This record gives sequence, structure tokens and C-alpha cells, in this order.
Amino acid sequence: MKPLKLLLATGIAVCLSLQMHAQQITGKMLKEWERAKAYTKEYLEVMPEGSYGLKPTPEMRSFAEQMLHLAEANFGFAAAASGSTLPGKPGDLEKNSDKTKPAVTKTVMDSYDYVIDKLKTMTDAQLPEKIKLFGRFDLTKGEAFEKAFEHQTHHRGQTTVYIRLAGAKPPQEKLF
Repeated sequence: MKPLKLLLATGIAVCLSLQMHAQQITGKMLKEWERAKAYTKEYLEVMPEGSYGLKPTPEMRSFAEQMLHLAEANFGFAAAASGSTLPGKPGDLEKNSDKTKPAVTKTVMDSYDYVIDKLKTMTDAQLPEKIKLFGRFDLTKGEAFEKAFEHQTHHRGQTTVYIRLAGAKPPQEKLF
């Protein structure tokens, strides 16, 4: 009888351990998105207001357009991953928005708040659920949030060059 109780107790301990680990996933993702938001805000703040229209080459996006593209993707990925309705229409932010420093900063910060709010409504158990992202890609909800994170990191990183071209110094890397 004792070996059975020991086996049962071990099984329960393993299950609880796995459950506790699983419950940490969303918390870790939230922490990373909060860090990314703060880091992106530093980028928006350091870029001189008169340089928000700067394009390294004519065919490239301006700094403002890069940041609005980042914001639009944040909204799109989070809406798709959470099953929410996308605020606005795809393409509106980058093409039609006010591209001044205060307006871009507000929109970008709102996009991070949107992602963070959507993550807060999700349970760790929902992250492995399958979705069809943008009607094309078979992913889990968790993978969609990961792709969103990768996307915002990529576009924020691109703007480092814009900041240097504007004669400003990019923020110090913020890995932690």
C-alpha cells in the first residue's frame, strides 16, 4: 500500500509542478511586453520631433511610418491571437495617421497596452489553442504573440539607424 501512496503522491507533485510552470508562461510574456513597451518609448522619445518624417532612402518608410507599422502589427497580432475585433482597419495607421511625435507616441503606446491587455485576459491553457493567423498561418495563440514580439523587435531595431541619421543617440539596449 505504501508504494501506491508514494506513486500517487509523486504523480500529484509532478502535476502540480507542471501546472505551476504552465501558469508562469503568460506572466513571463507580460513581463517581456512591458519591457518592450518601455524600450520602444525610449526610442520614440530620443528621436527628434523634426525627424519623424526622416527616410533613409526615398523608398523606405519614415521613422513615424516604421513605428506606426509596428503599432498596427501589435494590434493585428493581438486581436487575432485573442479572438478580438481589430480596432480600426488594416493599413489605416501607417497610411492615414497623424505622424507627429505626440500622435505617433500615443498610438504606439496604445498598441502595447492593447497587447498587454489581451494577454492579461488569456489563460496559459489558451496559449496552445490553434488559430489561423491572418487567414493564412496555422499557429497557436501563444505562437502568434511570439511572432508579434519578434515583429516589434525587428522594426524597433530598424529605427536605430534612423535615430543615428537624425544625429541622436539610440537608447541603451534593454535586455532585462
